[in-house]
Amino acid sequence: MSRRVLLTGANGFLGSHILSELLNNGFFVRGVVRSQSKADQIAKDFPSFKSQLDFGIVPDMTVPGAFDKVVKATPPFDAVLHQASPFLFSVIGSNSEFLDPAVKGTTEILKAIKAHAPEVKRVIYTSSCAAVLNFDAPVETTPQKVYTEEDWYPITYSQALVGSKAEAYRASKKFAELAAWDFVKTEKPNFDFVSLNPPMIYGPLKHTVSNIKDVNESNARIYSNFINSKKDAPLPPNGVHMYVDVRDLAVAHVRAVTTPEAGGQRIIVSSKKASSQDISNILRKSFPELEERTPIGTPETDSLPEGAYTISNEKVKKLLGLDFRSDEECFVELGRQLLEIEKASV
Repeated sequence: MSRRVLLTGANGFLGSHILSELLNNGFFVRGVVRSQSKADQIAKDFPSFKSQLDFGIVPDMTVPGAFDKVVKATPPFDAVLHQASPFLFSVIGSNSEFLDPAVKGTTEILKAIKAHAPEVKRVIYTSSCAAVLNFDAPVETTPQKVYTEEDWYPITYSQALVGSKAEAYRASKKFAELAAWDFVKTEKPNFDFVSLNPPMIYGPLKHTVSNIKDVNESNARIYSNFINSKKDAPLPPNGVHMYVDVRDLAVAHVRAVTTPEAGGQRIIVSSKKASSQDISNILRKSFPELEERTPIGTPETDSLPEGAYTISNEKVKKLLGLDFRSDEECFVELGRQLLEIEKASV
């Protein structure tokens, strides 16, 4: 098998971990980013892999033909990993600005691969458990709800257009993924397709971040809710309480490239639950300097109700042989790094 792949969003939180995993496994990678400055930063972050790395610049992935040039290579690419997201939550005006770019950003790269890179045999797409979970259902049920790859967020496109921003964001993940599956079914390209669906993604950063305000959204929540808080503050809501360590998710992406049986599969990549109380307990135990800063909550209890939903990871363990890091590995290493970035930000 050729070990040449294209990776979109290579400079981001997840993308930099996938890039690291690919490079350390001997792949040649073309990292697709939005600007030359982002490519330059990746080159600085991975100085020992110059011979395995080049870059493609795509300023706007929703423009027709945006990926036509970057998917071409000699020798050709064997696989494409598409995990870039075409928008930022904070700058969205209307719900259609979530939905349309998400779908177009996904279909444009699939069109480009079919038309200009017919040697590509597999596309790995990073979707989300936002496309899986029913956010209108109660968190706690009897019997306990176990989400699997068969589940989809039950919202229509028209509902998403008039719903909240959160609903539109989640719906964008669903409809972008559905558009990809539909493309493969109707267009019958030379490649097969794998969708990876993680819940919340936490863990240490691989790429350079020099200011705490530039930390990615999920880790920024850990900082604001658990590190830059007060011990007597109420515990933050649990939100989506299932998570995966970013490093485990990166491993799953690389194994999705190298595991033949993964073709045509939708695969949830979820580790376990981590309630707000769990996270608070780990951080308070591991960092004495957070005694006055991290909410105490009620340490001997679980902030999640009994019967709170869970997400099955049986498929990813069986199909990709994935093992998961412990909660302590994830949140202690993340906490230490966030404190270091905080000091550097002053």
